[in-house]
Amino acid sequence: MSRVAERLPGLRLANPVHFLAVGFGLGLARKAPGTWGTLAALPFYFLMADLSLPLYLGITAVMGVVGIYLCGKTAEDMNTHDHPAIVWDEVVGMLITMAMLPAGWPWMVGAFVAFRFFDILKPWPIRLLDKHVHGGLGIMIDDVLAGVFALGVVQLAAALL
Repeated sequence: MSRVAERLPGLRLANPVHFLAVGFGLGLARKAPGTWGTLAALPFYFLMADLSLPLYLGITAVMGVVGIYLCGKTAEDMNTHDHPAIVWDEVVGMLITMAMLPAGWPWMVGAFVAFRFFDILKPWPIRLLDKHVHGGLGIMIDDVLAGVFALGVVQLAAALL
């Protein structure tokens, strides 16, 4: 039995659903898996950054809808509600945050910090949704809303600067 299997019963990295849900393995980090999982959004962003806004948002929306299944099925297989290793929700939330992102690394770092701030602190109504919405939708919705809040902060900063 692998160390991952011992530590995370029900998780099978050979299962593509599980592999995507744990952010290609980044969610398996023992410390701060959500922070590491958020980094899994970066390759997607680099591939999507030059797309038109409607196409970027469309792909992100599809990833969110697919994420409801990925996260829900993986949580079910692990016999848990929202295991910290499940980070596809962070990937989608970060992609939302980076929509219309101005060019440059400082903006990427700012987007990362803004998203992690809202994802970790879960201000109202994010915390309310996190507590009362269950299944795959419950896993996804708080990070989607954190992404929307962080997007607002980033876009406000861009407008003011």
